[in-house]
Amino acid sequence: MARIVVDVMPKPEILDPQGKAIANELPRIGLAGFAGVRQGKRFELTVDGEATEDVLAQAREAAERLLSNPVIEDVVRVAVLDEEN
Repeated sequence: MARIVVDVMPKPEILDPQGKAIANELPRIGLAGFAGVRQGKRFELTVDGEATEDVLAQAREAAERLLSNPVIEDVVRVAVLDEEN
């Protein structure tokens, strides 16, 4: 079995209130030096068998058509997940 990871992030021009709240809280808990935070979504798709190029293409299509809202989000990665990650 293989796993494919899909990362989705808000488009740069879209406000990210959750990311802003996290960025504001970091100094309060003693973690300084971060200029900003953007919060996104991560999906892991489990594949029966090998993650072939055809399977990756289907995962990209799922990412574009179902896992993201193309009006406000970008699909930033669709890749086979290494066992170490």
